[in-house]
Amino acid sequence: MCFLRRPGAPASWIWWRMLRQVLRRGLQSFCHRLGSCVSRHPVFFLTVPAVLTVTFGLGALNRFQPEGDLERLVAPSHSLAKIERSLASSLFPLDQSKSQLYSDLHTPGRYGRVILLSPPGDNILLQAEGILQTHRAVLEMKDGRNSFIGHQLGGVVEVPNSKDQRVKSARAIQITYYLQTYSSATQDLIGEKWENEFCKLMRKLQEEHRDLQLYSLASFSLWRDFHKTSILARSQVLVSLVLILTTATLSSSMKDCLRGKPFLGLLGVLTVCISVITAAGIFFITDGKYNSTLLGIPFFAMGHGTKGVFELLSGWRRTKENLPFKDRVADAYSDVMVTYTMTSSLYFITFGMGASPFTNIEAVKVFCQNMCVSILLNYFYIFSFFGSCLVFAGQLEQNRYHSIFCCKIPSAEYLDRKPVWFQTVMSDGHQQTSHHETNPYQHHFIQHFLREHYNEWITNIYVKPFVVILYLIYASFSFMGCLQISDGANIINLLASDSPSVSYAMVQQKYFSNYSPVIGFYVYEPLEYWNSSVQEDLRRLCSGFTAVSWVEQYYQFLKVSNISANNKSDFISVLQSSFLKKPEFQHFRNDIIFSKAGDENNIIASRLYLVARTSRDKQKEVVEVLEKLRPLSLSKSIRFIVFNPSFVFMDHYSLSVTVPVLIAGFGVLLVLILTFFLVIHPLGNFWLILSVTSIELGVLGLMTLWNIDMDCISILCLIYTLNFAIDHCAPLLYTFVLATEHTRTQCIKSSLQEHGTAILQNVTSFLIGLVPLLFVPSNLTFTLFKCLLLTGGCTLLHCFVILPVFLTFFPPSKKHHKKKKRAKRKEREEIECIEIQENPDHVTTV
Repeated sequence: MCFLRRPGAPASWIWWRMLRQVLRRGLQSFCHRLGSCVSRHPVFFLTVPAVLTVTFGLGALNRFQPEGDLERLVAPSHSLAKIERSLASSLFPLDQSKSQLYSDLHTPGRYGRVILLSPPGDNILLQAEGILQTHRAVLEMKDGRNSFIGHQLGGVVEVPNSKDQRVKSARAIQITYYLQTYSSATQDLIGEKWENEFCKLMRKLQEEHRDLQLYSLASFSLWRDFHKTSILARSQVLVSLVLILTTATLSSSMKDCLRGKPFLGLLGVLTVCISVITAAGIFFITDGKYNSTLLGIPFFAMGHGTKGVFELLSGWRRTKENLPFKDRVADAYSDVMVTYTMTSSLYFITFGMGASPFTNIEAVKVFCQNMCVSILLNYFYIFSFFGSCLVFAGQLEQNRYHSIFCCKIPSAEYLDRKPVWFQTVMSDGHQQTSHHETNPYQHHFIQHFLREHYNEWITNIYVKPFVVILYLIYASFSFMGCLQISDGANIINLLASDSPSVSYAMVQQKYFSNYSPVIGFYVYEPLEYWNSSVQEDLRRLCSGFTAVSWVEQYYQFLKVSNISANNKSDFISVLQSSFLKKPEFQHFRNDIIFSKAGDENNIIASRLYLVARTSRDKQKEVVEVLEKLRPLSLSKSIRFIVFNPSFVFMDHYSLSVTVPVLIAGFGVLLVLILTFFLVIHPLGNFWLILSVTSIELGVLGLMTLWNIDMDCISILCLIYTLNFAIDHCAPLLYTFVLATEHTRTQCIKSSLQEHGTAILQNVTSFLIGLVPLLFVPSNLTFTLFKCLLLTGGCTLLHCFVILPVFLTFFPPSKKHHKKKKRAKRKEREEIECIEIQENPDHVTTV
């Protein structure tokens, strides 16, 4: 192996080049030996994956178990809201607040809710009989009902010019029924049965009361409608598989019945399928629990696995046809598996970082863990199971067997005596020309289209300005979308779109969005409530809220009763002996914690209830209220916490969902930078970083403009976008930077001709397989479809439009290759002249 030093090049550059060449050739040599091993033992490499699939697949059927805790999945694992819930629950246990109006402040618990909606233009207050019948029907239900806690009005119209805000009419009314469970498994089971009966009763009452619309919700409704997506998507996933199988089979076919490989395309997709089944078996055997977010794993694995399948097929087509089939398999492995190993490693690194403890969303962590296993098995199955299939297909081709019917292809003389249809079906397409022409695989319809039409068109000088304008438009919309990113803390984004939970949430958002949920305001240390400065601080903290406060009621009681309580003893004495004895104030007993030290009583903790006025964007404003109140608990003299069960899902959700993408992106960037001067060519990594960044930001911006929030599904898709972009751009870019043609235009044509077929086959199969997701009535699958469609579309745009044009403008330069070839040509001409001068008799006249 000889390395020539470029004039003026430093010695360090030579060493880096030598190191890159050694690493690259070492990897190619390893992959060549791997291919040789597979070609010599195809039965073994075919049998082992099949046995693994049967073993773990059957194990998955016996160990399948769905995840039952929705909060554990989609709420941030480590949040201040959970600590606040524990503190609030320890101060005011739920069993001591069973008759309280807002007894759901610690935990949602078991409950049943119903919204009664009157027809447009009607007044719900005039439907009292129907409301009371519904209420009585619920109260007659047995097993677990604790208390009816009241109602709320929605769509309220007030009496004009009314000083006391009298209600003229209302469109909707909401009733909530809470059940007591006290953390008892038996009572929880009874509560679950009660909720099922409650939902059945609401459906029955809806049929009886046609003049009212009933929308019901129970505590298990969100979990049920979350898992409903998997049930609804079963048939569509099978249709997706059939579409991908069909596309892969057709795109691998040729008119040439000898060199076409339709069954290899089909077997490649099946290889990815059985690897996913094996990964699922391992997941369930290790006590994993299924949730609907895992529905995206087959599509993620298919996008990466079929890329390896189509690249191996392209690598097979690039091998010399006159070589033995075992050598051709080894050469294909040497050509393809180096890049595929690198991209698979990056998949494992990015999803491994997503599965790290830094990830605060359990659903994302579980998905990434399963994806890591899928990627490892995918890689193993591609080089073993599919490699064995490639060996058998190569043996059939070498022995001149038909690629579909597996029968011997007849001779040209025999075909000439047969009908035209028989000649078309049985001809290898090269009977009239030399059987061993340079590259008979160039007749593949995609490769022919790229070589004869597309490559010339995209590199045309008149097309390039339009491509630059197109990219500027793409970048502008992407940047505009990146400035409008919104978090997806709304759990409705993960539910089946036609479910009762979504219908209930839409009606509640429309008619009951004027006020926030009831927020518990907990003072967890002794306060001098009789002190005027403390009273002023409490009023200031509660300003802007509608407060249900024992403090305010007590101050009003003292003022009306004309009682002076300016010291501790008087304040607590009147509070216990007079105020809390009144029937209208007895419910405040559960809001105050007294302690007795000798003969002296103290107030060590208390709670208030706050309700904020909100607009239509209720959730965003509640998060803003939470973020404003928490810093005040540290800066003010009063130490307090605020809590509502919905805070568990909202608390720092945007940060929790974006961290996995940031970590994965940082991991990819770090790996590419560390290998900047080690693998293949530094400019290849540089262009790869730019391309992946452009695709990632484009997908992020466009999905925001398409009204996709940053929830756990979109975050997983963004992590996948990083890898999908690398998977398709890396082979194209590295082939370009290593090409030795005279000009950049010729180099990009060579790159597209070498890898364009596999890229187009894979992205087309991937996008066609997404189409059935459109017909699943679920917000989760619709988000998955949108994100993956943008991922495939942006990657295809960069590989076939943007990069082929921009690479003709910018480095790497190809002038030194041109100079080298000129020098070699000149040296060859000089040698020929010297030989002619020494042997003049050798020259003959033609």
